Amino acid sequence: MGYLRIYYILPVMMFFLVACSNGCNRDKTAGETLQLADKPLFRDTIYDGAADPILVWNNAERKWFMFYTNRRANMEDPDGVDWVHGTPIGIAESEDGGATWKYRGDANILYGEEDYTFWAPDIIEHNGIYHMYLTVVPGTFTNWRHPRDIVHLTSFNLIDWNYESVLKLASDKVIDAGVTKSPDGKWYLYYNNEKDGKSIYYAVSHDLYSWEDKGKLEGDFPPGEGPKVFYWKDKYFLIVDNWKGFSVYSSDDMINWVRQPERILAEPGTGEDDGVIGNHADVVVAGDRAYIFYFTHPGRAAATDGYDSRRSSIQVAELEYENGIVTCDRDKPVYINLNL
Repeated sequence: MGYLRIYYILPVMMFFLVACSNGCNRDKTAGETLQLADKPLFRDTIYDGAADPILVWNNAERKWFMFYTNRRANMEDPDGVDWVHGTPIGIAESEDGGATWKYRGDANILYGEEDYTFWAPDIIEHNGIYHMYLTVVPGTFTNWRHPRDIVHLTSFNLIDWNYESVLKLASDKVIDAGVTKSPDGKWYLYYNNEKDGKSIYYAVSHDLYSWEDKGKLEGDFPPGEGPKVFYWKDKYFLIVDNWKGFSVYSSDDMINWVRQPERILAEPGTGEDDGVIGNHADVVVAGDRAYIFYFTHPGRAAATDGYDSRRSSIQVAELEYENGIVTCDRDKPVYINLNL
């Protein structure tokens, strides 16, 4: 009888060992299986220029969507920075909780002319409607000197987007909306006012449609872009891309922010396509875990000009929190399941 027990149990043990050697891990807190994320997480198959990622759950399709600025990195003979203009918003999708991604298509944005530039959307869902706040440049240009607005669009399916309004903010050169609901029930939109030294400003709304600009955030805010607020560990955090890593702030009210001394993603990693600083990121909280999705220009480590310096990759790392400080070890393998 002892031999019979060993005979039946060993195949089960071998199956479990093989499965885990292929990238599974047990989350001892939740008792759920996490999957090893790809490294890099995603590269766009059309232009190879995925940047500025933002993740949102597709309620109808029961999968995660990643929206991103699709820079035209592989275009031949670019003129100045025209490869960063004329850009669509790409969509990737994940059916396994964020560990692997595949290209889905472009967002169908019903606004502007054929040559308009779309950058850095932020998307939230509220009462069954998806709201996108999108940076729009009115054309395709070879330099950075042209106006840009933040435009509000809505959708019921995350594919087709209808125009609502152009937000009236502090100037005619604003980018990188980040929208979050505040403790007092209002909606806060943080953005970069490029005409004020790339300072971080904010606006407030009761309904996501009408916005009142409140001006510059007060406090220790060096120039930066891509502001993103998330709630984690019983407080609000704000990250800002300073082009030499991300400043990290914490707050109880989303008005008064305290910057921690240490930046994250400031030092190059050792993984594939990760040997440079991290850029413009989103953060998704799943259970007690928080994951940062950022992009890199891996070819810029070699300081060469051309396609390899223009192309970009999306990466993911897990945030950690200890003694009041947020840290991020980008070289650690990332086990993830955003569905927890």
